[in-house]
Amino acid sequence: MAGVKAPVFLAINKIDRVGKPSLLPLIDQYSRLYDFAGIFPICALKGDGLDELLACLKEALPEGPQLFPDDIATDATERFIAAEFIREQITLLTQQEIPYAAAVMIDLFKEDEEKNLIRISATINVEKESQKAIMIGKKGAMLKKIGTNARLSMEKLFGAKVFLELFVRVRKDWTSSDKMLREFGLIK
Repeated sequence: MAGVKAPVFLAINKIDRVGKPSLLPLIDQYSRLYDFAGIFPICALKGDGLDELLACLKEALPEGPQLFPDDIATDATERFIAAEFIREQITLLTQQEIPYAAAVMIDLFKEDEEKNLIRISATINVEKESQKAIMIGKKGAMLKKIGTNARLSMEKLFGAKVFLELFVRVRKDWTSSDKMLREFGLIK
């Protein structure tokens, strides 16, 4: 970290697994390694210590130029945002079982302004049949929950009713295929 001009913060995660008597000497040991702008013991899973860390990070960030007009929140397309809402629900609901082996492709994104309705069809790509089974869940319960939660988030953001149709497809070893990674828009 020699030559770093920006403030450097240290977050020590998983403090719920370490007793307090062990934590203080650990913090002291790390504080001797570098002149940190702040050291934050946190438990990301439970949210302990995150408010303090985020407040210090926000305060340390320089204010930059406004890149978009006030009425534009992002340069991402609505298709991309829809895929991200689906991915978010996969991450939240399947926890560590699936997220990194799932890619969402928006196959159809059609707006009907007269009906204030957006029709979205998406395919969730996974690597193995076992992942497909987890993604669908017993009697389709997991896929329904992913779809419902994602749809509600989309409706709130887009200000329209959303009809969301989800499919799950196995694409063996897609995470190690540059061709498929490009197809899914994950690399250029």
